[in-house]
Amino acid sequence: MARVRDVEIEEVPENARSIYRDFAASYGPFLNQVKIFAHRPPALRHLMAMLMEMAEEAVLPKRYLEIAVVAVSKLNECAYCVAHHTPRLVEQGLAPDTAARILEPDCPGLDETDRLVRDYAVQVTTRPQMMRDEIFDRLRVHFTEEQIVELTLRTALCGFFNRFNEALQIGMEDGVIEDLLSKGAKVEDLPEPAMAGE
Repeated sequence: MARVRDVEIEEVPENARSIYRDFAASYGPFLNQVKIFAHRPPALRHLMAMLMEMAEEAVLPKRYLEIAVVAVSKLNECAYCVAHHTPRLVEQGLAPDTAARILEPDCPGLDETDRLVRDYAVQVTTRPQMMRDEIFDRLRVHFTEEQIVELTLRTALCGFFNRFNEALQIGMEDGVIEDLLSKGAKVEDLPEPAMAGE
């Protein structure tokens, strides 16, 4: 149970209800998160709407987005995000073992571009002030500047969501752990708090 009460859709101002409904129904199984963000309708209207718009545009290939999100979520030990995004990473063709070991330097199943994205996400999360131009030179070989900006934005935003979810102890929705297990992941590969909200 979260540290603040759930806000149901009927309590949300009219100008935010469609975003609440659409994000919960089509973006992924994030209803418990939406119920907490709904305390602040501007967050629904702007953050959730932005995520849905970016998903629709698909400027950044989903494989690289999910590599970044799972790597950052594992770094930050956000059980909620690891559980929600690992199945999405598996859907992009990576093995569950790759997702579980994604932070290992020689993680099996990652190609050169995957490792670059993973390494960039780690640097953005842990030491952005220490980054060198060399990694951007390497990124430019594979990505446009628009994609690099989106990758950076989504990586940094993931860190925000990790902290938000963990601070407010947002619980897993029904079916999330089952989906994770159905994709071949193991519960022991999740950060410790994963089962606490069950």
